[in-house]
Amino acid sequence: MKLNSLNIKEANEGLKKKSFSSVELTKACLDQIRKLEGKLNAFVTVTENEALEQAQEADKLISAGQDLPLLGIPIAIKDNFSTLGIKTTASSIVLDDYIPPYNATVVAKLKAAGMVLLGKTNMDAWAHGSSTETSDYGSTKNPWNIKYLPGGSSGGSAASVAADEVIAAIGSETAGSIRQPASWCGVVGLKPTYGRVSRYGVIAMGSSLDSPGPITKTVEDSALILEVLAGVDENDATTSPLPVGNYSQKLSKNIKELKIGISEEYFIDGIDKEVKEMVEGALKKFEKFGAKIENLKLFDPKYAIDVYTIIQRSEVSSNLARYDGIRYGNGRDYFKDEAKRRIMFGTYALSSGYYDQYYNKAQKVRTVIIDDFKKAFEKVDVIIAPTSPSLALPVGATKDSAMFGEIADVLVEPSSIAGLAGINIPIGFSKSGLPIGMQIIGPQFSEELVLSVAYEYEKLTQVEKWRGLKPNL
Repeated sequence: MKLNSLNIKEANEGLKKKSFSSVELTKACLDQIRKLEGKLNAFVTVTENEALEQAQEADKLISAGQDLPLLGIPIAIKDNFSTLGIKTTASSIVLDDYIPPYNATVVAKLKAAGMVLLGKTNMDAWAHGSSTETSDYGSTKNPWNIKYLPGGSSGGSAASVAADEVIAAIGSETAGSIRQPASWCGVVGLKPTYGRVSRYGVIAMGSSLDSPGPITKTVEDSALILEVLAGVDENDATTSPLPVGNYSQKLSKNIKELKIGISEEYFIDGIDKEVKEMVEGALKKFEKFGAKIENLKLFDPKYAIDVYTIIQRSEVSSNLARYDGIRYGNGRDYFKDEAKRRIMFGTYALSSGYYDQYYNKAQKVRTVIIDDFKKAFEKVDVIIAPTSPSLALPVGATKDSAMFGEIADVLVEPSSIAGLAGINIPIGFSKSGLPIGMQIIGPQFSEELVLSVAYEYEKLTQVEKWRGLKPNL
């Protein structure tokens, strides 16, 4: 097995046994990046020299008996996380030459855990989109078929994990931007509860929605990273003081005690037939091993599009106001069309005479969505649904589609709006060879439960042939 194809658990074991070094592991990833970047464009910046120096230091610490959860593990970070001394662009030329003077809390925690930083991954500019096609540095391609999109906005992170360019990556989700690209690229994507992971140092898109989280090859890897990232942060007042769980140590769960909720509203008109059939097949597997499936009547997810569009655009208009070309970055004339549209929409929604009509009403409907989920979780433990209504779409699918992102994320937007915990897990492939994902949604701060249910499904399907498939690049 090639070193770059290992997951975190396997890499950790190999490093501790001295089967290979962190330098060798890092070089294997860098070789894969050099080999594939001309096709994938998953990275904005590759930090080769810094990564090799960090790997050398990690090998010294390992030899000295140091034990850190991610010591010597090569990881990539989405390019909207501030990295000390390393260019951070949010994939916008407005920040083409911006070098932050500090690390985001997520980056600081990963470095303290021993991470080797391979670089910064491509994304939709300012995280505005669900395809990575709005990146000012060119679209990322899907490793399973480079004529298709990887999803977004964390498309570069998801593609780099699927293509074994990295051992794991970090993304951020505002309304599906971890789970949707993870679904289209066939990897695991964990969206923690809002406030479980600090937003400090993340270039803000929707401040009341943004949730950093891991994109990994296995559920256990996501649990390991969440243990590192989660927790209160004095620099982010929205982080929760609730204790961080031992997520990776509590993955096993008795499925016979599990109540799974499903809602026909999440199997919307126009959903891809293969996606629908694959999710229904996964539910039957759970049922076969003792889980109870209960039908729910959930608030129609189409209403989340309206709520998200108004709230997110309003917060965008506020957050992007700081990029005026005076303190840092280029001038506002460098903004591309998508950013301009969102700024104008949000400014209008917040303007005098329209605030109550739009923004205030959207917040009231948001509360209705939150309450709807609370009632559902009084009856069931988790809710399972398709992550995306479609398979990965062809490159160019977003052209002339101003609402592409909202439509592509329709099934994940409600749980993001409600600040819930959710995870995408791969459940197979279409006849055309494109990945299909399924999401597991839990109440706020139910990461332990969501991860354990995902882990059990991973175990149930471990011997299935599709589990060993890799992109042919």
